[in-house]
Amino acid sequence: MEGTAQSSILLGDVLNSRRRRTFVGRRVERELVRAGLESGDSQLSVLFLHGPGGIGKTTLLDEFAEIAAETGASVVRLDGRDIPPSPSAVLAALGEAVDVPDTGVIAREEERLCVLIDTYEVLAPIDEWVRTQLLPRLPATALTVIAARTPPSSEWRSDAAWSELLRVVSLRNLTPQESREFLRAVGVPPPLHERICRATHGHPLALALLADVASRGGEVAADPLTPDLMGELMQRFIAVVPSPAHRRALEVCALARVTTEPLLRDALGLEDTHEMFGWLRQLSFVDAGPDGLAPHEMAREVIDADLRWRDLDAYTDVFHRVCRHIRHSLLSGTGREQQRVIFDLKFVFRNLPGILSPVDWESWGRHYPEPASPADRETIVEFTRLHEGAEAAAIAAAWYECQPDGFYIVRRPDGAPRGFFGLIDLSLASADDLASDPGAAAAWQFARGHSPPRTGETVTQTRFVVDRDTYQDPSPTMNAIPIITMQRYLCTPSLSWDFLTLAEPDRWNEYFAVADLPRTEGADFEVGARTYGLFAHDFRRVPVDEWLERVTEAALSESPSAPLRPAPDLLVLSQPEFEQAVRQALHDWHRPDLLRRNPLMRTRVVCDRSDGEPDVAELDSVLRDAVDSLADNPRDDKLLRAVDRTYLRPAGTQEAAARVLGVPFSTYRRHLTQGVARIVSWLWDLDVYGHPQ
Repeated sequence: MEGTAQSSILLGDVLNSRRRRTFVGRRVERELVRAGLESGDSQLSVLFLHGPGGIGKTTLLDEFAEIAAETGASVVRLDGRDIPPSPSAVLAALGEAVDVPDTGVIAREEERLCVLIDTYEVLAPIDEWVRTQLLPRLPATALTVIAARTPPSSEWRSDAAWSELLRVVSLRNLTPQESREFLRAVGVPPPLHERICRATHGHPLALALLADVASRGGEVAADPLTPDLMGELMQRFIAVVPSPAHRRALEVCALARVTTEPLLRDALGLEDTHEMFGWLRQLSFVDAGPDGLAPHEMAREVIDADLRWRDLDAYTDVFHRVCRHIRHSLLSGTGREQQRVIFDLKFVFRNLPGILSPVDWESWGRHYPEPASPADRETIVEFTRLHEGAEAAAIAAAWYECQPDGFYIVRRPDGAPRGFFGLIDLSLASADDLASDPGAAAAWQFARGHSPPRTGETVTQTRFVVDRDTYQDPSPTMNAIPIITMQRYLCTPSLSWDFLTLAEPDRWNEYFAVADLPRTEGADFEVGARTYGLFAHDFRRVPVDEWLERVTEAALSESPSAPLRPAPDLLVLSQPEFEQAVRQALHDWHRPDLLRRNPLMRTRVVCDRSDGEPDVAELDSVLRDAVDSLADNPRDDKLLRAVDRTYLRPAGTQEAAARVLGVPFSTYRRHLTQGVARIVSWLWDLDVYGHPQ
C-alpha cells in the first residue's frame, strides 16, 4: 500500500514542491500579494510586473499561485502564449475556471479570486479592452497580477480611477545575498558561489542555468562581462548533458513550438521517453504549458543556432524528424485543431534563410481566419478598392457572389476586419466567370496549356490577398494564407493545380522558388494600374507529402555558413549591484581599460546611447551627464565641486581635494557622499524608467 501511495504522486507536484524550496527573493512582491489577498478591502486590484526575459516573472507567478491557494483564493492562470489576443479567446480561457456570464460580474461575488496573467505583452492589442472592460467586471475583492516584458501603457497611469488600485513593479536581478541563498538551496558547493554571482549579476535565468551546469560538473568560471552571457551559459550546459540522447532531446525541444512525449518518441526513435521528458521538464529554462514543454526563447535560439552551425547534418536530421511527426498529426486533425498543427509546422521553419520575408512572426499563430459572412461583402469590396482600384473591386464582388464560401476574413482583436483573402475553384467557374477576370483567365489558360486538368480534377486559385494596413507585406492576413491553403491541399480531392496571385511579383520569386511554387512564365496580368504574377504547383506531379519534403530540403539547403549568434541582452542589475557599478565607474573614470569591464557597459543607460556595440565613450558621456545634473540646482554646487575634484579633476587624495576646496575634511566627505548618492539615483532612474525622475 505504501508503494501504491508513493507511485500516485505526480511529477508536476514534485517539481512544484522543489521550485518552492528553491525560490528566493521578491519578498516585497510576495508580501504585497499576500496582504492583498488576506485583506478585506480593495486597496490593490492590479499588480503589474514587468522586466526582461529570464528575470523570473513566470516563476514569481507560480509563487503567487501558491500564496493564493494558501489564503483560500481561487486561482486563474492565463498565458498570452496560449491565447489569441482577442476578447472572446480571453473570456473563453477565463470561462474554463470561473463563471463568465454574458454580462455582469465574472465569478461569484463572494468568491476570493486571484487572476494571474503571464506574457501580457502578447495581449497588447487588447490592452484597452482588458483595462476598461474585462477587469471592471471582476469582483471588487479580486486581485489581478499581470506580468509582461514591457511596462504598462500610459493609459494605465493617466486613468485617475486606477491610480490607487494599481501598483507597477519593475523586476530587477536578484541581489548578491539572494543569489547566494538560491545557490545554497539548489546544492551548489559554497566555493563556487562568488564566481557564479559575478558571472550572472543575479540574473535569475542565468543563475539557475549556471547552477545546472555546476551540478553536472561543468565549468563555471566565466567572464562577468561576456556580452552574450546566455549564449555562453547555454554552451556550457549543452557540454554537460547526461548523454547524447539527452542532448538530442534538448535540440528537439528547441526546434518544436511545444514538445510532447509522442514527439520525443518519434524524434528520438525510442519506445519509452518518459524519463527523457521528465528530465526536460525539470530544466530551469523549460516551461510546462497546456500543450507541452517549451524552452525560454533565449535558450531556444541559442540551442537552435548552435546545432545549425556546429553540425548541419544533425540539425537536418532533427528538423526532418520533428516535421514528420507534425505532418502525421495533420492527417488526424480537423478544423481549428488542424490549423494549430499547421502553425506548429510553419514554426519549425522560422529560423531558416528565405523563410522570414513574408511572415509576421510577432503575430504568428494568434489570428485565425474565419469564413466571410454576407455582412463582410462590403468590407471585401472596400478593401480591394482601397489597394487595387475600382476594377479589381468589381471582380472581387463578382467572385464573392459566385463562390462566397471561398472568402475568409482575418479580424482584429476587437472583431473589426483586418484583412481578407479569396480562394476560388476554377473548376467550378463558368466560361463567362473566367472571361471577366484577367487573373482567373491567366491561371486557367496556364493550367490547360502546361498540364491540363483531367475530368474530376480541381484547379484552385488564391485570387485576392488584402490586408487593410499593409496590403501584401507581412501581416496577420499574410500569415493566414498558408494555413488555409495547406488545409485545402490536404482536404481537396483530386487537387491538380493550385495558384497564388500576388502583386509586384518580382519580389516574391526567390521565396516561392524555395516553397516549390515557382512563378508561372508568361502568365502575368494587369488589372487597373497593378501588375500581378501567378505562383503555381501541380500536386499531381508532386503530392502534398512529397511537396513538404521538397520544401524542407530546399529551405535547409540555404543554411548560412557562419554561426548565428543571438543579440546580447541588456544587463538588468539589482539596485545594490547598480550602485556598486556606478561607484566603481566613478573610481575608474580615467582608466578606459577598467571602464570597459564595468557592468554598466551592458545596461540600458549606456546601450541606449549606442547604435551598435557600446563603447567606453558612451559610458563617459552618461557619467558626465549625471554629474552635470548636479548643476541644475544651485544648492548642489558644493556637491558638484566635491565630485569634480574627486573624479573629474582628481586632486590626488581626498585630503588634498578637501584642501583645494577649502573645507574641512569631514565636510568634504559629507558633500562627496551626497553628490555620489545623487548621481547614483539619477542614473538608476535612467536605467529603470528611461529618463531621470
